[in-house]
Amino acid sequence: MSDAELVLRSTRVITPEGTRAAGVTVSAGIITAVLPYDAEIPAAARLVDVGDHVVLPGLVDTHVHVNDPGRTEWEGFWTATRAAAAGGITTLIDMPLNSLPPTTTVDHLRIKQAVARDKAHVDVGFWGGALPDNVKDLRPLHDAGVFGFKAFLSPSGVDEFPHLDQDGLARSLAEIAGFDGLLIVHAEDPHHLAAAPQHGGPRYADFLASRPRDAEDTAIAHLVAQARRLDARVHVLHLSSGDALPLIRAARAEGVRVTVETCPHYLTLTAEEVPDGASEFKCCPPIREAANQDLLWAALADGTIDCVVTDHSPSTADLKTDDFATAWGGISGLQLSLPAVWTEARRRGHTLEDVVRWMSTRTAALAGLGARKGAIAPGRDADFAVLAPDETFTVDPAGLQHRNRVTAYAGRTLHGVVKSTWLRGERIVRDGEFTEPKGTLLSRPQ
Repeated sequence: MSDAELVLRSTRVITPEGTRAAGVTVSAGIITAVLPYDAEIPAAARLVDVGDHVVLPGLVDTHVHVNDPGRTEWEGFWTATRAAAAGGITTLIDMPLNSLPPTTTVDHLRIKQAVARDKAHVDVGFWGGALPDNVKDLRPLHDAGVFGFKAFLSPSGVDEFPHLDQDGLARSLAEIAGFDGLLIVHAEDPHHLAAAPQHGGPRYADFLASRPRDAEDTAIAHLVAQARRLDARVHVLHLSSGDALPLIRAARAEGVRVTVETCPHYLTLTAEEVPDGASEFKCCPPIREAANQDLLWAALADGTIDCVVTDHSPSTADLKTDDFATAWGGISGLQLSLPAVWTEARRRGHTLEDVVRWMSTRTAALAGLGARKGAIAPGRDADFAVLAPDETFTVDPAGLQHRNRVTAYAGRTLHGVVKSTWLRGERIVRDGEFTEPKGTLLSRPQ
């Protein structure tokens, strides 16, 4: 420890062994030790004492739509990663669609990487995409370092990223299983969606009826059946239907390799409170009723749902019309995900250690980054968020860093103020002041 460059000290540091008073030593961007609070500071080290603020491992968000290049008026790497840093997120994995080109070939991946390289305030990795016509590209993308493959089982909303039918799912998943890759899936069944009432207009109740729970439940059942048949690894994206949880529990008990995420908006917002015409609340699958939300929280508590990610999916403000049928579906949540989840978690009796497990440790593991990210422990990257968990703030869209400052959380009072964020031992944001971009591009560990 004599070569330690930094000691970050707090009365509350969240480690894998629990929360304790400690000094975290850092050298060359890596955590070298977690010392007792009153341990001697190495002579060459700089001490930063944050008092009673909580030091968390930097969050890892594995579901972010950056849209850069091609739809940079919606979002970009500079703005998205600033929003992430402001919210205590130090690693994000970019989704393969909503950019032009989508990340569906190695050449397209290289374009994305070139655009992101000098703009990333946090570390950035990339998912590949699985389309009906790119099975031949999946192994090359895997070898090029994508973290896995995103597929839709119903229309994605953009023409350049078509969904997989059941035959297409079988072909893509067989290919991915051949190299033990991971398929992450937007699971809504197109036939159930087509059969649902489609009224359009400003009433949220009509939109909710157009995306019924059984569309999710059926698609997840098909996905689980394919994963069981092929012994493949699959991950259910943005689960909103509590009715699918018994199926998932049963599949896991059989040994099916399925993991599940949900999102802050499903855990903190309810259908009953969405005003008509307020399409800043529109996402697919939709925000559902309060009773359904209770099922999601119970599934987080018992481990059926593995992790919480933002599904940050922005657009220009003009696409958020008051017609739920035609408005763009997506909620921008990077900067607010930690306080939003913590506000509701504490109300329900959960701890910050639980939040860290859902939003950092398990997301890092999902991406295969568990040896580097997701915990304050020797050998991990020195990525930290310093949080004042009892302080509150009221969400003002003008204070948000993502490009189009539309938010479903406007006016809400949240607990948890991120005081600073650190990337590999360097403070990249403090009290709203940012450094120049210091993020690196990540590849799937080989």
